[in-house]
Amino acid sequence: MLTCGGQFAGCRRAISASRFGIDRLQSTSQSIKRRHARAGTGLSHPLLALWAGLTSAIVLMPISAIAWLAISGGGADWPHLMENVIPRATGRTLLLILLTGAVTAVVGILTAWLVASCEFPLRRFLSAALVLPLAIPAYLAAYAFGELFTFTGPVQGLIRAIFGFKTSRDYWFPDIRSLGGAVLVLSSVLYPYIYLACRSMFLMQGRAAADVARTLGAGPLKVFLRIQIPMARPAIMIGLTLVAMETLNDIGAVEFLGVQTLTFSIFDTWLNRGSLAGAAQIACIMLVFVIGLMMIERAARRRQRFSSQKTTSAVHDAARLSLSGWKKWAAMFACLLPVLSGFAVPFLILGNFALKRIDLFIEPRLLNALFHSILVSGATALFTVLLGFVLAYAARTGRSRVTDIAGRLASFGYGVPGTVLAIGVLFPLAALDNTIDASMRDAFGISTGLMMTGTGFAIIYACSVRFLTMAEGTLEAGFQKLSPHLDMAARALGRTGGQTLRTVLLPMMRPAVLTAALLVFIETMKELSATIMLRPFNFNTLATLVYEDASRAKVEDASVAAMIIVIAGMIPVILVSRSLERRS
Repeated sequence: MLTCGGQFAGCRRAISASRFGIDRLQSTSQSIKRRHARAGTGLSHPLLALWAGLTSAIVLMPISAIAWLAISGGGADWPHLMENVIPRATGRTLLLILLTGAVTAVVGILTAWLVASCEFPLRRFLSAALVLPLAIPAYLAAYAFGELFTFTGPVQGLIRAIFGFKTSRDYWFPDIRSLGGAVLVLSSVLYPYIYLACRSMFLMQGRAAADVARTLGAGPLKVFLRIQIPMARPAIMIGLTLVAMETLNDIGAVEFLGVQTLTFSIFDTWLNRGSLAGAAQIACIMLVFVIGLMMIERAARRRQRFSSQKTTSAVHDAARLSLSGWKKWAAMFACLLPVLSGFAVPFLILGNFALKRIDLFIEPRLLNALFHSILVSGATALFTVLLGFVLAYAARTGRSRVTDIAGRLASFGYGVPGTVLAIGVLFPLAALDNTIDASMRDAFGISTGLMMTGTGFAIIYACSVRFLTMAEGTLEAGFQKLSPHLDMAARALGRTGGQTLRTVLLPMMRPAVLTAALLVFIETMKELSATIMLRPFNFNTLATLVYEDASRAKVEDASVAAMIIVIAGMIPVILVSRSLERRS
């Protein structure tokens, strides 16, 4: 009894000492924060808030320009658009989004549940391989599927050889250049958005709820439908929102497959009909779609935080459901088919064409496009990472209403399709070019011409606005891994805010900065929607070079540039796949 009493007294003394130490630490922390606020380091919260506000203004300027163009452009084109363009394009766009979302949801949820909850042959390999279609841009997949299913392609050729058909009138075959073909192509490369979100949620949910349901007599299917699907609903909504945004942004695939969406209507109204105001009016309709999708995504993200707090164990820490007999082979085939459709088919078809045209690798036209792609992508990565770092660092040093609003406004650019951004970027840059040119003429008699509109700067600006969210999110995640006590310790040792950032935080943030730059670099290299509308004359990137050749039915000639894009896109996908494999 005395021993127990002595131990209890010792525990009380230890707890009291710990509380005293915590109180002293909190007091010291508060004093350091007060010193930080009083120090004139040049990195004060008002200055960071100002830079964050300027960053959000850079993002909002193209969107504001679209609204101004739509209003000031008059209504001369509006009757024609409302009668012949907008109803049909809006209906096709909605139908394409709904069908693509339904297919990607089925594929993404099913494959995520199988690899997270079941054991079957090649599970670990397929768990990582299911991400590979993200390396294939939708327009490249469309060109590959077009070659696969065309009349002279291998599929119809095999059908004719087996059944002895001679012409296309002897049999029926679905046309890939249709709405159904667009759904097939987009679903094949976009389902990983839902797969990744749902797989993470299924791993986080654990087996506790599933095991309880089974003890109450529920079978695996009932558990999946009644327990796991409702718990993963926020992740599903986030994945569907990303799929809808990417579907809305696509222009290369839908044009090649003959589907008139709002995105293609903007392109056609501006470049083929010569009506910038009409294109801006269609763009405003698309912005309504974007705002609705982003509101859904934010609501789902709030619900996801609530759901995540209820989970305690992970699926990979528990025994998976071991499948046997025909079920394990069916599960393997269900996970293998999306990989074949979304990655293997485009990669093999384009790779086969590229191997037959190795001489094109040293063609000046391709080398120039590669140089332009590297130049534009590198400049975009640099500019975007700088802006993203400002937003992330402002959020770290002290959240305020200004920095919160700036962060939300800056994230709006990712949801805006490239064609819409192209219109919004062109107008303010052209006005600025004309103002500078007029001022130089009046002052020095020199014409400066189009210094920004007629160069690659317009592409860099549009891509920076679109991919700023990607860089800012990566950098903010990197800052969250660094304890705020690092800043306090450095300030306690006499470092200023600038010295703390330069000598402590930046070296530790190097991996996050490089990751953000790599992601933006590769996404810019693949980007087509804004690039095709903003590029100067005789200025091709790899994406526009592929687009031009495919538009002339020369997919074989486009295959070399296409494979460079695919190989570049595989770099972040492989990194994600390795991360998934380690957690499986």
